[in-house]
Amino acid sequence: MSRIIPSDFYDESVPAVPDMTPGYPLVVFGNDGFCAGKTLDVACMPGPHMHSQIELNFVLEGKMTYWFDGRAISVSAGRLVLFWGMVPHQVTEVEKPTKFVCLYVPMSVFLSLPSLSDLREAMFKGAVIEATSIKEFDAEIFKRWRTELLSNGQDIEQVVREELKSRVRRIDLEGWRDLRDLAEASPHFSPSDSEGARHIERMARFIGEHAGEDISVDDVARVVGLHANYAMTIFKRGVGLSINQAIIRHRLDAAQSMLIATENSISSIAFDCGFGSLSRFYEAFRKRFNTTPVQFRRKFETTTGVDALLS
Repeated sequence: MSRIIPSDFYDESVPAVPDMTPGYPLVVFGNDGFCAGKTLDVACMPGPHMHSQIELNFVLEGKMTYWFDGRAISVSAGRLVLFWGMVPHQVTEVEKPTKFVCLYVPMSVFLSLPSLSDLREAMFKGAVIEATSIKEFDAEIFKRWRTELLSNGQDIEQVVREELKSRVRRIDLEGWRDLRDLAEASPHFSPSDSEGARHIERMARFIGEHAGEDISVDDVARVVGLHANYAMTIFKRGVGLSINQAIIRHRLDAAQSMLIATENSISSIAFDCGFGSLSRFYEAFRKRFNTTPVQFRRKFETTTGVDALLS
């Protein structure tokens, strides 16, 4: 499932991403689930997209280049990268043939791994994480996970979930690096665009760290020293969401995780995640997930009342 952000959602004065003409629609994926890419073949994307899951890419052969946060990042065969899909990203170059396994993992899976605080914090701040230790069997395992996820079997999905969580723990233990530190600025960006990207990253980071508090657009703009109207313009242009929409999305992601991983009351979750009233929480949750918080929690209940997915 995806939706198109209309062209009037942007300030059309300056393209914000490579090969994106003024008003180009940004594709925002609305699927929040645990799933796999349907094709192994990598192709250049006509524009950037974003989604709320963590994305894992294991390159099987060839080489691909992403546009990511104003940088050109290349990944070749035998390498594994993961990043938060809420940072707009786009495959801009591909050496044909290039094949990869692409897995989409709900944020709640990573939020359930407190031991990965440094890795998790880096990822939610926009890092492109590369595993520095690759196993000789990784390629076959990732291909198997993809096949099993595409089978849509709930039981096997739980097995893949647990195995993948273990693989992420190994990345944390055995080493990782942020590829943004090694990448050159994208040639598609002018100096003013790159400055805007840095502002957007800082605003997104502030929202991620403080969404559970009573923050406003003015608070977010103040972090980067910009007028609120200008901050809203460049944030929309670069991320495809308004600042308020981004705050609500973070609050909903946190609430979703707490509904799964805790037995806290729904009202306490709503207020802990920054919603000023229970009715606003219900309205926002239903609008995004097409279900109520109560119905969502019931999907993950077990006979003991403890969520099986994150145990």
